[in-house]
Amino acid sequence: MILVYPPVAKPSEPPAGIAKLSGALHRHGIKHRVLDANLEGLLYLIHQPQSISDKWTDRAFRNLSKNLRSLKESHICGNFDRYKRTVTDINRVLEMSTSRNNATLGLANYRHHELSPVKSSDLIRVAETPDQNPFYTYFTKRISGLLEEKSASVMGFSLNYLSQALSVFAMAGFLRKEFPGVKIVLGGGLITSWMKRPGWRNPFKGLVDCLIAGQGEKPLLSFLGVDKITEGYYRPEYDSLPVNDYLSPGLILPYSGSGGCFWNKCSFCPEKAEDNPYTPVPVLKSADDIEVLSAKIKPALVHLLDNSISAALMKALMDKPPGAGWYGFARISEHLADIEFCTALKKSGCVMLQLGIESGDQGVLDKMQKGIDLGTASLVLKNLKKAGIATYVYLLFGTPSETFTDAGKTLEFTVRHSIEIGFLNLAIFNMPVGASDADEFKTGRFYEGDLSLYTDFKHPKGWDRKIVRQFLDNEFKKHKAVSAIIKNDPPIFTSNHAPFFVKGELSDMS
Repeated sequence: MILVYPPVAKPSEPPAGIAKLSGALHRHGIKHRVLDANLEGLLYLIHQPQSISDKWTDRAFRNLSKNLRSLKESHICGNFDRYKRTVTDINRVLEMSTSRNNATLGLANYRHHELSPVKSSDLIRVAETPDQNPFYTYFTKRISGLLEEKSASVMGFSLNYLSQALSVFAMAGFLRKEFPGVKIVLGGGLITSWMKRPGWRNPFKGLVDCLIAGQGEKPLLSFLGVDKITEGYYRPEYDSLPVNDYLSPGLILPYSGSGGCFWNKCSFCPEKAEDNPYTPVPVLKSADDIEVLSAKIKPALVHLLDNSISAALMKALMDKPPGAGWYGFARISEHLADIEFCTALKKSGCVMLQLGIESGDQGVLDKMQKGIDLGTASLVLKNLKKAGIATYVYLLFGTPSETFTDAGKTLEFTVRHSIEIGFLNLAIFNMPVGASDADEFKTGRFYEGDLSLYTDFKHPKGWDRKIVRQFLDNEFKKHKAVSAIIKNDPPIFTSNHAPFFVKGELSDMS
């Protein structure tokens, strides 16, 4: 079998999903190969001859090799302006590589100007004309070579983001035409979301042999004919991935200590709408996995992929530090309101925590069932700052219960805590198609597509998306305190690279 991670997604770290599948296949003695077609495909396009000439593109292409080397060296973090120029120049080369192909492509996104990844008819059209995909020359040679070398009978694709969908179906179409005997399996986060949509009907029969929702280890093993599936959890394997080639100022080890969310109560949350179960790996097993993997690949940073890192896992990492800096999402909790807990977290190697505070108005949070108290959130931000742990705060605007006045309170909260907030992510609310509360609001099509994950809705208080966007652009972002925080965010790679810019933190771990 061949496991494929398709383009385009941020090429900052190895793909954790297929690494975990690799661990499961290895445990059951199934021969397989792992291919990060995202990293390889992007590097392939980057190095193609330049077809468009202008001052910026010429400079970016001329400095390409130097920029690629620099982006993987830790000292680039000492000069943020140089880092930004390096990233944007590399991205410029990619953008120009597809500028005449009716598409926009970069380090974190691939968007076709006519074909939509949320229309099954467009995805089938892509499969029928795979040669129109910008990665066609790369993947035809690469996949053909692997199939001839390994004689694989199954090819599985990990499809997590909309930016990967067009390329996945181009590769599937190529396989159907040139290697009709190869079975095609699709799994991953986006496939899960599609299959959990209300009224789901598989539009890809005849093209795709198997679609897998949720955690894919056991369903994939069953599809491959494994009779006795070993119970338990599978340690991810990164041995066959090019761990030193990813575009980050240090090697990042991704690890997931759980699936789903242990809170799972927030209104309009996709996890809740999709009814995804919370499936934690035993914390001692997680701590042991991280220790073993860290000793093997010696990362500069461990990225915990959990929707929210549990207090139990935090405590396990305090008892068994990974020996590298680590970061991930955490809920505002009483544990983090304890300065001693935060100090111990720092000693374990915690560099940064991502916090979904969402709103600075308690009424909005309560109606969203966030389970967050703003007083506790304030204390948590202050404690983390004292402990030396950076915060990447996520705010959400335009929820059904929010008003302009409520959004103003979020601005006030952000300004009041601007010293404690290291980075900001500002998002505008989308209504999930499967949200239980969506029926309360007048809804309509948000994206024109049968695979869309979101639906339009009429805000009950007139706080519609256009007005929200104007507020963010003209008021929120222009506040001096907020503007200073936004300028900290690494372009394109955002939270994936942010921990490298937390002054002194990673160097303290070395």
